[in-house]
Amino acid sequence: MKARTKPVLTISELLVERGGNVILDVPELILSAGEVLAVIGPNGAGKTTLLTAVLGLQKSISKGSVARGGLSFPGTPPHLYRRGFAMVFQDSLLFNGTVSENVASGLKIRGFGRSAIKKTVSEQLERFGIAALRDRRAHSLSGGEAQRVSLARALATSPEILLLDEPFASLDTPTRESILDDLEMALSGSDTAVMLVTHDRVEALRLADSVIVLAKGRILQRGETIDVLRRPANEFVASFAGTETVVAGRVVRSGGGLVVVSASGVEIEAAGDAHKGQRVAVCIRPENIVVSTGTRSRTSARNSFAGRIVRLLPMAHFHKAVIDCGFPLVAYITHHSIEEMGLREGGRVHVSFKATSVHLIKKER
Repeated sequence: MKARTKPVLTISELLVERGGNVILDVPELILSAGEVLAVIGPNGAGKTTLLTAVLGLQKSISKGSVARGGLSFPGTPPHLYRRGFAMVFQDSLLFNGTVSENVASGLKIRGFGRSAIKKTVSEQLERFGIAALRDRRAHSLSGGEAQRVSLARALATSPEILLLDEPFASLDTPTRESILDDLEMALSGSDTAVMLVTHDRVEALRLADSVIVLAKGRILQRGETIDVLRRPANEFVASFAGTETVVAGRVVRSGGGLVVVSASGVEIEAAGDAHKGQRVAVCIRPENIVVSTGTRSRTSARNSFAGRIVRLLPMAHFHKAVIDCGFPLVAYITHHSIEEMGLREGGRVHVSFKATSVHLIKKER
């Protein structure tokens, strides 16, 4: 987590309504210099509405304001308020000049001199690995190349705030990961604050210091990225943040920093505190589960269960295994481990996970 410095963006009592319906309701949100904030949530959650409000493009603001430095919207003339922003969309919006001309465009508008423009453009082209494309026409570029140009153009002006609206969603995995590498390096040590809208939890974990989860226009949780992913505030956040095992249960014993929960007739141990009889949701992330074959393996993990593989679903970098342990459990297993252990649907396995890997969401009685 980057050390926080001065706030560069402040949202106060922001309410966006359309046709009498609340589209976005954000009582407060502060973005600091150098912070990368990821905005995640399902379709229709209000993510793009939040970006347009921040950029001063939202015409349906019923109450509240967004402030950048001493300038606020509504209030400040839009061209003055937006001066400190840069934005990159999912579809790159390049004009049909050369790559160099596109990267230089923002600098020219701001009145930079020729030598400063040449130097900055060269630095950005090198930074995003597109120096060899400097004289190519922008409309001849591939999707990945065009997004590199868009990012180079956005960062060339050293914006106070960079807004990213799912800029990698349409890219293939190798291209996306390569661009993420370059963007991560470009932002390292920068004072530019970033607001990233994404559906990809990996992108959020990779780039963002903090994250907000939006649903129906409201913030359900905000915090450091790893904390929100590991300790979701409710079951909706848990499922959206990648906690694929969420099981209802009730506390049967508690003490000494350990809680024992009965879920579907199976007892699960968790680190924490809760009173006997408390209804809870047991949350376990798939990457925290160890799967083995043969006899029950010797492990320090407090939770160890026999199970049967119900489904094996191949993913990009691993298989997702749905395992019946008396309750449905989802684990991620590498392709190599699948082959090495000879795993198959219907096969018997043992699973284990630590008490500290279990997150409990307490419910009302």
